[in-house]
Amino acid sequence: MKVLELENVSRRRGEKKLLKNVNWQVEQGEHWVLYGLNGAGKTSLLDLINAYFFPTEGKVSVLGMEFGKTYLAEKLRKQIGFVSSSLQQKILPSDNAYEVVLSGAFASIGLYEETTAEMDKRGVEILKELGCLEYANRSYATLSQGEKQRVLIGRALMAEPSLLVLDEPTNGLDFIAREELLEAIDTIAKKPDGPTIIYVTHHIEEILPIFGKTLLLKGGEVFASGDTKDLITSDGLSAFFGIPVNVMWHHSRPLLSKAVASQSEISLLGADGGS
Repeated sequence: MKVLELENVSRRRGEKKLLKNVNWQVEQGEHWVLYGLNGAGKTSLLDLINAYFFPTEGKVSVLGMEFGKTYLAEKLRKQIGFVSSSLQQKILPSDNAYEVVLSGAFASIGLYEETTAEMDKRGVEILKELGCLEYANRSYATLSQGEKQRVLIGRALMAEPSLLVLDEPTNGLDFIAREELLEAIDTIAKKPDGPTIIYVTHHIEEILPIFGKTLLLKGGEVFASGDTKDLITSDGLSAFFGIPVNVMWHHSRPLLSKAVASQSEISLLGADGGS
């Protein structure tokens, strides 16, 4: 089953096109990176996937539901686990970590309904899996940024989503907290019954080996999409950024740096400067 299918999708706001002729297919079992700089159109694309708006042009199908043919917004969102910084700001600070995770079963902000024994058990299992059990009874407000992100991912997993969208989940984390969170995401991705993951970032070094596919988004358009190893290269990203860059792979993860001029180029610049 195709988890996501976009055909010639455009989204217009007034005279401005936020998305332009986007084509993207995500198969079940694939894990994708959505990569782009600030202003690339990532948020617009995520809002579209979550059915917060329909496309101005083109065809969109998410988890087998085609936009415009069924009333799907509420049904679709229950099948998508979505974690973003905007969600973090909405969580009730007095709720403890366990309550926040359990609220995901009802897609609510706050826990207002009685949970079943099965829900309670699943909540504990998720807390264990993400390394959150030790602070299950602590209020959300007292958690560190990394702990909050783990809890929000747990909340997203509570409803057993078919698609998990992580929108720049490591923002504001130090190196250790970032790597611990990435380890947790890696564990989720490797579960045979786990969800398809779309990981949104503008940091190349966060691309884990499990993200075998990448979509490069630039100016609201698909710059390129395909196998991560084919796209995340020095030549590929130099073309994407419009400046020379170097990509080095280390332990199956990429590192990015701005290219340094070669000695011949430096000599040539010096000769030109003296003429």
